[in-house]
Amino acid sequence: MSQINSKNFITDNFLLNSQEAEVLYHEYAKDLPIIDYHNHLSAQQIAENKPVNNITNAWLSEDHYKWRGMRANGVEENFISGDASKEKKFMKWAETVPNTLRNPLFHWTQLELKRYFNIDEILQPNNALEIYSKTNRVLETKTPAQLLEQMKVEVICTTDDPTDDLRYHKQIAKARFFTKVYPTFRPDNLFFIGEQKFDTYLGKLEDCVNFSISNYSNLLKAIDNRIDFFHENGCKLSDYGISGVFSFVDFNDDEIQSVFDKNLRGVKLTELEIQQYRSSLLMHLSKKYHEKGWVQQFHLGVIRNNNDRLNELVGADAGCDSIADYPIIESLSKFLNALDRTDQLAKTITYNLNPAQNEVFATMMGNFNTGGVSGKMQWGAAWWFLDQKDGIEKQLNVLSNMGLLSKFIGMLTDSRSFLSFPRHEYFRRILCDLMAEDIRKGLVPNDISFIGKMIENICYNNAVNYFQFNITNKFS
Repeated sequence: MSQINSKNFITDNFLLNSQEAEVLYHEYAKDLPIIDYHNHLSAQQIAENKPVNNITNAWLSEDHYKWRGMRANGVEENFISGDASKEKKFMKWAETVPNTLRNPLFHWTQLELKRYFNIDEILQPNNALEIYSKTNRVLETKTPAQLLEQMKVEVICTTDDPTDDLRYHKQIAKARFFTKVYPTFRPDNLFFIGEQKFDTYLGKLEDCVNFSISNYSNLLKAIDNRIDFFHENGCKLSDYGISGVFSFVDFNDDEIQSVFDKNLRGVKLTELEIQQYRSSLLMHLSKKYHEKGWVQQFHLGVIRNNNDRLNELVGADAGCDSIADYPIIESLSKFLNALDRTDQLAKTITYNLNPAQNEVFATMMGNFNTGGVSGKMQWGAAWWFLDQKDGIEKQLNVLSNMGLLSKFIGMLTDSRSFLSFPRHEYFRRILCDLMAEDIRKGLVPNDISFIGKMIENICYNNAVNYFQFNITNKFS
């Protein structure tokens, strides 16, 4: 492929297609701090705060977006997840980048090169070694805390197992970095009853709470113990990311005790018994979240590990997950209604991966906006395969039509990379361009300060108020 002319690509007005869009972005959105309330960054890396050191580590070590792109470009697995050298892996990524045109990877790559390294050139084979060296020189001295502060990231919420001792979060709190780092309680491992890994996990949980989990009541006691511990260490959110069908079925306490006892005895459970256990567990967790004043998140609509050979070769998160077409909404309705009936429904965010269900999710969340809480039920930001320009615009438009865009809590990265935060800029530019187009079409008042305040709220203020983060340098 011939050299790509990079002149005038990532400009100050990238994605901004009118003067109104430029004003909205530059005067109202651009300089806002970032609240990244869901990601998979390593608290250990932040606490230890050692230089990131290498662009391959930062970009390619766990990024299944890039892995999928490289595989589609015909790159051998050894250069993706294998043991090839870091430089060779980067070179293969550089070969792939020009072929990602019209994929969000192309935009994200160039935004990250520009924002973190002041590199304007399009990454490609003929400049890859130069860019590899330049980025590594920067990363040899840049620590995670510095990279986060550089992007004005005020808050991040990591994703943490209930058995985590949160030692690194405690270290971060004492270090007083610019960025506050809060844990998120993600109890996915508690849902795999009937599988060998569930029994192993119960042993790990027992070690954590220092008592035997010999019945279901003791399991709930252990869960409450860990929720209390997370709460004491600043946790304000939970998350649920189980793949497969989200199912909520009827159950009673005696049935669940019996199901749990059968599992302990090694008796194979029926599918109904598994779903009864999961439904009971969901209810208990959600009521506890409400008691603590937490926000609960549900990531729904993914089918994972479709490629057995690749999954066995690489392991979990190999990059062979995709959009699912499961029936979800009736169970979600039943679940939310059961909590609302007793006034124990916490603030809730749902993220759906199937765009065919956008309107379905948006309208379902609107059914439970009760209790006088502003924006209580959130249909969350465009997620995973949908967090690109088209997916973001569709999410914003559906939310505008079915709910209140003005109460939206905005973007998140859902990322494992310390270089992913220009995705907030990407979202903000798309939002400002969308609102500016409405101004130009006469669909909203031609009042820049009015629209600008709404943009400030979506990009920052709404999230601060929704999660009640303790931020001393709050924007407004």
